[in-house]
Amino acid sequence: MGNFTTSDGLSLYYSDTGSGLPILCLAGLTRCSDDFCFVAPHLSGHRLIMLDYRGRGRSDWAKDISTYSVPREAQDALELLDHLGLESCAVLGTSRGGMIAMFMAATAKSRLLGVALNDVGPELAAKDLKRIFNYLGVPPTDRSWADAAKSRAAQMPGFENVPHARWMQEVKNMFDQSAGGLSLRYDPQLREAVRHSFTEPSHDLWPLFDALDGVPLCLLRGANSNLLSAQTSQKMFEKHPDMIKTEVPDRGHTPFLDEPEALEALHRWIKVMKK
Repeated sequence: MGNFTTSDGLSLYYSDTGSGLPILCLAGLTRCSDDFCFVAPHLSGHRLIMLDYRGRGRSDWAKDISTYSVPREAQDALELLDHLGLESCAVLGTSRGGMIAMFMAATAKSRLLGVALNDVGPELAAKDLKRIFNYLGVPPTDRSWADAAKSRAAQMPGFENVPHARWMQEVKNMFDQSAGGLSLRYDPQLREAVRHSFTEPSHDLWPLFDALDGVPLCLLRGANSNLLSAQTSQKMFEKHPDMIKTEVPDRGHTPFLDEPEALEALHRWIKVMKK
């Protein structure tokens, strides 16, 4: 575990554990490397590299919030690989992390051994994106992790049969707790950075997905996901019929990654890369 300095001077936190196939784990928009605590024990035979993006977790916040962007975060990921002396790695990307992986494919494909996309693709439902934006940067009103866990369970559409202990760990990954209550583990200005992206013309992201041609792929979709539709998932498979594809039951956006269906798909994906 340590930090490295980006080319624009930010100190970013990362962890690097294990040996074998290097897998760079990239979290969702507001999340950090702690999200991979659920899947990490099941990938213990591999080298897991986990990054806290700029403005998230234990990494520095950016003065220029325009750098809270997929292209800059992809550059940070590549700079981390350079820092570690790695020519290439596999990427396990949840939501935002998957977008970063697709951008890496378009700009630095030779650095990718494979990509696993957790409930993300080149088309995302606008309605659910707006739902995410509604809570982005808003301080939590709950005073304790216990209260936040109850709220989280009620607020997450599409999640069923999730024990309270899991929601407790989720909110501990999301919030810091002090005598004053809970606080966000990311720069609230991320909201403003994302707001700008909503006001810009939407881009066709299919070319980014097409850039993954020839890269071992895995797609995990929450069976109840409102963000990644079953239709988009199927279209992705039709474009890349060798892609390992599975739906995780009782999950919306995003699966935790330690569900049996998710693990089976991830292990198949890893087996392909190790051939």
